[in-house]
Amino acid sequence: QVQLVESGGGLVQPGGSLRLSCAASGSIFKIYGMGWYRQAPGKQRDWVATITTGGSTNYADSVKGRFTISRDDATNKVYLQMNSLKPKDTAVCKCNAGIHISGRRIIGNCWGQGTKVTVTA
Repeated sequence: QVQLVESGGGLVQPGGSLRLSCAASGSIFKIYGMGWYRQAPGKQRDWVATITTGGSTNYADSVKGRFTISRDDATNKVYLQMNSLKPKDTAVCKCNAGIHISGRRIIGNCWGQGTKVTVTA
């Protein structure tokens, strides 16, 4: 009943910027921590950034200083501003959220379908 949909990916040159969005919809009672992960073809999925309910953020060392995660609880969205992009940032990026679904008694982990980021000259 809950869906996460990412958008904002695309093809950019090194040094460029992209802003990813993730919109949560459905029977949502409350959204807890939210984060961004990415996975290159044939590679393990890597953690990128996380933001807590209170707005505290954490970043992987590889993106620290370049990426910024934020959330808008009024619209159930999480964003990832990506600056100074590098070819190694090329990956499918997915958002994740801990969501308490309305009418249920447990909090589950939800994933979006992903949006592709390609960084090439």
